[in-house]
Amino acid sequence: MTTASLTENIIYNETKPAVTLILKTQTTKEVRIVFKKGQLMKEHKAPFPIIVEIFEGLIEFGVNGEKLILKKGALIALDANVPHDLNGLEDSIVRLTVSINDQVQRVKNVA
Repeated sequence: MTTASLTENIIYNETKPAVTLILKTQTTKEVRIVFKKGQLMKEHKAPFPIIVEIFEGLIEFGVNGEKLILKKGALIALDANVPHDLNGLEDSIVRLTVSINDQVQRVKNVA
């Protein structure tokens, strides 16, 4: 058994979203991304399918030429190699589920 928290030990970066690996399983990595209002993750692609959960806050999520406003509790699943971007419309906590084969450093590089 492994436990983790999305809300403990949060540290906001002043200039870009803060990316932290919070849990690793046999098949996935759970990543916390914390946004201050106005922070962006530029358009990027993941090499494997992902799931994004808005745990707290409000995110503008760009995908397939569309801008979605995702609020607390929203989930979105994307197939591999789908371009997307995120914009923190308010201070937000995002949970990102990636494949065990994906690299957290790749996510940090996008932030």
